[in-house]
Amino acid sequence: SLANFDMKIIPIAGTLLIYNLKITAWFQRAVASVLKIELILINLLHMRKVLEDNYSYLVVDDATKEEPTKVLEISNAEGVTIKHLLTTHHHPDHSGGNTEFVKQKPGIKVYGGDDRIPEITEKLTHEQEFKIGNNINVRTLHTPCHTTGSISYYLTDISDDNQKAVFTGDTLFIGGCGRFFEGTGQDMHTSLNQILGSLPPETKVYCGHEYTESNLQFALSVDPNNQALKNKISWVESGGFGSIKDRPVVTVPSTIGGEKDFNPFMRVDSDAIKKAVQEEDPVETISKLRELKNNF
Repeated sequence: SLANFDMKIIPIAGTLLIYNLKITAWFQRAVASVLKIELILINLLHMRKVLEDNYSYLVVDDATKEEPTKVLEISNAEGVTIKHLLTTHHHPDHSGGNTEFVKQKPGIKVYGGDDRIPEITEKLTHEQEFKIGNNINVRTLHTPCHTTGSISYYLTDISDDNQKAVFTGDTLFIGGCGRFFEGTGQDMHTSLNQILGSLPPETKVYCGHEYTESNLQFALSVDPNNQALKNKISWVESGGFGSIKDRPVVTVPSTIGGEKDFNPFMRVDSDAIKKAVQEEDPVETISKLRELKNNF
């Protein structure tokens, strides 16, 4: 049991909250069944389906019961007070519930890096810091490319240096990355390999969609001799962390170190990846990878 840990992260069905994922579903359908998974960094992880493939997370400071993202019903059940709403980017599947949520919780702070985020009250830039409760420190990382205002949130527990997590929205996925809707290969290379890649390798990665199986199959097509990748695929095929309603395999979280081992978009300096795409420059390599993935 990890009950003595101070930081709790709870992915919940259908809405933004601490870390914004597929929000609108919360107001459209009932919460699905819950899968509890004990993790090395997280006290307790409740995985719930959010629309088709999204996750939303509730982060709680157990010391104060202040929690910056979770739905009202679940927050009541958990006995926590919603203080903050952290949005990774403005796309409707990640911010579409903000307005309804603000109506139900007047005065709540809505964080994000883009003026297009509904109800935003706290405009963030790169490398800002603030606290959730007494123990959880939030560091903002501007990771543009999927959108120009994409923010990843790096959370640490000041009472326990072993607890580290980053919420990446649609920038970094397990085994992949988001489409370059509003950025370039240089933007994504910087976001993945210079900013997120600089985090401690044990940092848990919580992404915005469950795309892992298809991402890993693409990775295998360009990196067929990668044993770490093969091991990850075997783990997913054996069931990953388990299942929740209508989602046979749950694969979140990963780690930064793991991504560097099997995610081709974070291996652009490896000879195997450069050979596969016939490029030498890392920016050209990541651009070619994204082009190939778009058509995979």
